[in-house]
Amino acid sequence: MTAREGCPVAPRRVSAFHDSRTHARESTPSVASAHDKILIVDFGSQVTQLIARRVREEGVYSEIVPFQKAEAAFLAMKPKAVILSGGPESVHEEGSPRRAAGDLRFRVPVLGICYGQMTMAAQLGGTVEGGHAREFGRADVEVKADSRLFDSTWGLGERHPVWMSHGDRITKMPPGFAVAGVSANAPFAVIQTRSGNITG
Repeated sequence: MTAREGCPVAPRRVSAFHDSRTHARESTPSVASAHDKILIVDFGSQVTQLIARRVREEGVYSEIVPFQKAEAAFLAMKPKAVILSGGPESVHEEGSPRRAAGDLRFRVPVLGICYGQMTMAAQLGGTVEGGHAREFGRADVEVKADSRLFDSTWGLGERHPVWMSHGDRITKMPPGFAVAGVSANAPFAVIQTRSGNITG
């Protein structure tokens, strides 16, 4: 992992997207399938394959595409949900990848992980800053609200160990979002829309 890639390990169950029971696949877009699918947009994370494997273990079909091809893949696949991966970039860097999150918002359930969460928050009107206390290695996330992400895995008020590796952090949530989880150095470690359709 890179120094800027904030990657808390999510609960094992992919509950917010647990609608299908077909085989997952890690590939580029292929011919349309009758099965429900999850599109995983890769921003360069070292754990994208791990994300896809966790989805596959839940019996859900998925395809990984680079962020540059996300819009075309979305239109071709018509996925039931989208996962935005982490990556080595910082939202503050000129030319950092952003278009995918903007194009995909609000159409289907979206889960932003690490950089995916940061760029999503920045594009939707939140504030992401660098230079705060960094988190590397084990950290504890405290559940502050019910969430589709935590459904049947983490309970309200519980604390769970995760893996963190990030320098940037969200300091102001986008309009319409609420906090669902916090860590010692990330007051908005998990955020979601009030409908729960967009989570990061």
